[in-house]
Amino acid sequence: MNKKLNIMLVHGAWADGTCWSKVVLLLQAKGYTVTAAQIPLTSLENDIDVTRRLLVDQPEPTVLVGHSYGGAVITGAATATPQVKALVYITAFGLDEGESLESLSKEGPPSPGSTAIEPDTQGFLWINRDKFHDAFAGGASDEEAAVMAAVQKPLSFEAFSGKETAPAWKTIPSWYLVCTDDRMIPPPAQTFLAKRMGATVRSVASSHCPFMSHPQDVADIILLAADSLIQ
Repeated sequence: MNKKLNIMLVHGAWADGTCWSKVVLLLQAKGYTVTAAQIPLTSLENDIDVTRRLLVDQPEPTVLVGHSYGGAVITGAATATPQVKALVYITAFGLDEGESLESLSKEGPPSPGSTAIEPDTQGFLWINRDKFHDAFAGGASDEEAAVMAAVQKPLSFEAFSGKETAPAWKTIPSWYLVCTDDRMIPPPAQTFLAKRMGATVRSVASSHCPFMSHPQDVADIILLAADSLIQ
């Protein structure tokens, strides 16, 4: 295994970099250098910029991984960072040019979990704490879900409406983990996104947070992408 290969993990809305903790340990056990980005969730442009700054300091070949909204971030960030050689989407938004989370959400019926999303008066979207476990983190323990709800980072409406520019998945090989029990991003939508980008697809019977309930499955698809770079 080439230890100079990096793996960077990008969280989505209502989470932070610590959501990857179980996956980080599994990847580190294989000898990889792993970084979990902390993005502000203030706008798609800002989140892409933060991710790119981290990538600049890690010039080695990199597998870039995004969860949920983080998929939109990696799709934009990888276009100007040639060291990114593989993209992995964990029940994530692989947006096309001109698309946003907002526009994509209007193309089908609302997801069951979307009823738990509540705006505040400052232009940010939150998940109702009482609904967090069922809507967002099914499969996590009661204690894990309670902590996640308490530390959740809200998504700005500006990020929700931010439009993708040049999608990196059109030129970089991609992998996609479909979560069949996801209540935030409908599984048919995940399948559509994965097929559109020509991704290598794996699936798991998980909620929107497979890194909590199925960390090995998440690590396995990341390692599959990493293995493709060192063969």
